[in-house]
Amino acid sequence: MWDPQEYLNHAELRARPFRDLVARIGAERPRRVVDAGCGPGTLTGELTRQWPGAIVEAFDSSPEMVASARERGVAVRLCDVTEWRPEPDTDVVVSNAVLQWVPEHDAVLRRWVRELPPGAWLAVQVPGNMDAPSHRAARAVAASDRWARRLRDVRLRGSGAVSEPRDYADLFADLGCAVDVWETTYVQRLGGENAVLDWLTGTALRPIVAALDDDEWQEFRRDLAPVLDEAYPPRSDGTTWFPFRRIFAVARTPS
Repeated sequence: MWDPQEYLNHAELRARPFRDLVARIGAERPRRVVDAGCGPGTLTGELTRQWPGAIVEAFDSSPEMVASARERGVAVRLCDVTEWRPEPDTDVVVSNAVLQWVPEHDAVLRRWVRELPPGAWLAVQVPGNMDAPSHRAARAVAASDRWARRLRDVRLRGSGAVSEPRDYADLFADLGCAVDVWETTYVQRLGGENAVLDWLTGTALRPIVAALDDDEWQEFRRDLAPVLDEAYPPRSDGTTWFPFRRIFAVARTPS
């Protein structure tokens, strides 16, 4: 389903939340650092540079992303986040823009906290824009008369896939963790024609891309593009402002 190159078309904008997340991890000399859902591996090396003495473990559930990461020399294995279990020496886990794809991922987070050693750091970032105009537009077009039957079995990310910041704060606090939760809306400046559509093609629209053949996908794009342009009007210089809300949580397991 995933296209590493499509995902990397906005590599620097996608990297910024990762860096903001990692900057809040206070681990000094972790034994093992895990990139849980590493994608194409372009940011895994930053964990190695941050903690050069640590074993850096990386995994992803997409064969395409794993292959792309390996081409970059990243030691990565194929694994789903719902099945991954931490080694006893895991002191840092980073999950960046992954868990929004996992329904009821609060159960995964609770299990990780229970299985991590005392004093371990768990850092999570998920998009908080499920009800943004971009996602409402995509869901509306997918549910239209033209597409409803063809896409009836396709699960788009809905507003229930991600919790609010307070919910994550409560989840970790109830487990006895020290926790830091915040949200940021990045006002991203995208370039080119159909800029927001191209951004969504690399992430949120992947289930639709996978469900349609090439001709159908182009038709779907033609239906969605004007709706997105109305919601996010291009500027006179050809760029488009695309606000993107993200939710962050950094928790430390009880000592």
